[in-house]
Amino acid sequence: MINRNALSAAFLIVLLFVAPAIASMPEDNYNDLLHYLQIGRFDLARGYAQAVLDGNASPVDLFDLANANQQGYALLVRAKESLTDAELAALCGKVINVIEQGRFIRRADPKVIVEEIARLSTTSRGQLNAVKRLQDAGEYAIMYMLDALADDARKAEWPNISNALSKMGKDAIRPMAAALQTGNVAVKTEIIKALGKIGHPQSLPYLKYIAEKDPSMEIRAIAVESISRIDPAAAKLPAANLFYRLGEDYYYHAESLSPADDVDFGNIWFWDAQAGRLTREQVDIGYFNELMSMRCCEWALKADPSFGQAIGLWVAGYFKAESVVPQMPAYFDSGHADAMTYATTAGPEYLHQALARAIKDKDAKVALGAVEALSTTAGESSLFYTFGPTQPLAEALSFDSKPVRYSAAIAFAAAGPDKPFLESKLVITNLAEAIAEVGRQAGDDNPMWNAALAETYALRAAKAMLKIAQGRNKVLDLSSAQDALIEATKDKRPEIQMLAGQVLAYLSTPAAQKAIAAMALSDAGSKEVRLVAFNSLAASGRHNGCMLDDRLIDEVYKLVGSMDSDPALRAAAAIAYGSLNLPSQKVKDLILDQSKS
Repeated sequence: MINRNALSAAFLIVLLFVAPAIASMPEDNYNDLLHYLQIGRFDLARGYAQAVLDGNASPVDLFDLANANQQGYALLVRAKESLTDAELAALCGKVINVIEQGRFIRRADPKVIVEEIARLSTTSRGQLNAVKRLQDAGEYAIMYMLDALADDARKAEWPNISNALSKMGKDAIRPMAAALQTGNVAVKTEIIKALGKIGHPQSLPYLKYIAEKDPSMEIRAIAVESISRIDPAAAKLPAANLFYRLGEDYYYHAESLSPADDVDFGNIWFWDAQAGRLTREQVDIGYFNELMSMRCCEWALKADPSFGQAIGLWVAGYFKAESVVPQMPAYFDSGHADAMTYATTAGPEYLHQALARAIKDKDAKVALGAVEALSTTAGESSLFYTFGPTQPLAEALSFDSKPVRYSAAIAFAAAGPDKPFLESKLVITNLAEAIAEVGRQAGDDNPMWNAALAETYALRAAKAMLKIAQGRNKVLDLSSAQDALIEATKDKRPEIQMLAGQVLAYLSTPAAQKAIAAMALSDAGSKEVRLVAFNSLAASGRHNGCMLDDRLIDEVYKLVGSMDSDPALRAAAAIAYGSLNLPSQKVKDLILDQSKS
């Protein structure tokens, strides 16, 4: 006879071993997570969320669980967005990420897609299910559907595949649009018809391009018919214009053009003419829209090489892309030039277009790129380019970003304008502000400004001021920067000190000349700084005559007459002393002081 106590003990032992195994099953953990979320036991829900993550469940299995219980998944999403329990929200967010990985794996699986395409030609029920699953696959299904349409051995399937193609939805448009470059007339025809039936406006420029450029009158007529199904008014607009509009929509991240949100990348689709099929490049979602905007601009120029607006938008898009993800995608091969190279090649007209857009958008990164390009290429005639009612570069002088303002001022200084303009004082104001920067670090909310940039702009501004001074520019008045320049002669940065003195040599004021002399005479300065300062003092004397008081004159005199002075400093001081064109009495004293008779 079996001992009941022994049996109970054995049963408990079994439970101890079996219970953890059951609890560790992904389905149980996931369902328990949803249960405790539903009843508000968030403390227990956190544990089961962690168990789901620690269980290393297949993303596809988790997706299947979530897909089978849509209400539960919605509950999970709400928990992720919770503001009251940050830990639970973070854990639920991680679970959702795994589910979304499963969604992508499931819908992008080529084996599954090929099977569903074949199922289109089975029973009515099979066809309905296949269409739904191909719609879930979205853009990933198009390549295989078009492969099948190009396969003469599968002619019997073509009507069903064509029918499904027209039901694929807007996510399928990008690969279908790229595939319009196929040389297979039958496949191109089916794509054109499908785009018309899908009815999304992003198809319009591609269809209009076919209507304008395709050598086949029949194909062009089908394209016009598809355009009329989407928007009859678009038939009256050039393809270049439509591509430009689409490019702007991408540039401004129109929600209707967003790629699927179950992954953190987007696909750029290309047509491989040699292979006769689609290929895709996976790119960072951070600049997907910008890259697509650039491609639209390229197509606008293919449609109409004179459509210059597309160049300005393309340049802006490239700068914007680089500002988000510096590393360009793989299809930008190693020899592909950067945005600045294209910008400087583009010329002032298109740079002003990009700059005007950036100023309107308050996009400091694009504005900076455009201004920097203008600073290297723009002459006076292009500084004041008018784009609509505005002059973009002049407006950049007031932009709410130090690098943009400073670069704009440097651009004006480099071009050397000789006609007065309202913003001329802002040029000097910005240059003066830039040289006064002492490497102040910006906050985290302003990643475009830091100590290294402050140093760089101070030096560039000082050099720009020197160019203005040497060119005796009558439009850009440096006198308003005198205080900043005098302060710069005391700077800890030797190069800034020397440049400030060189600029001050061109200002006809006693204060400017005194500041140069003080820098030259200061024992705290390096020999290099003092030598340059004496040269600047000599230049000031030649330009303006002597404006020093007797005390400073005497100090220069003492240095020239001192046998203990550094020979190089003594020689430089002598040149400066002579350049001041002092009365002959001073020279007589110098001669007699060294006399030994």
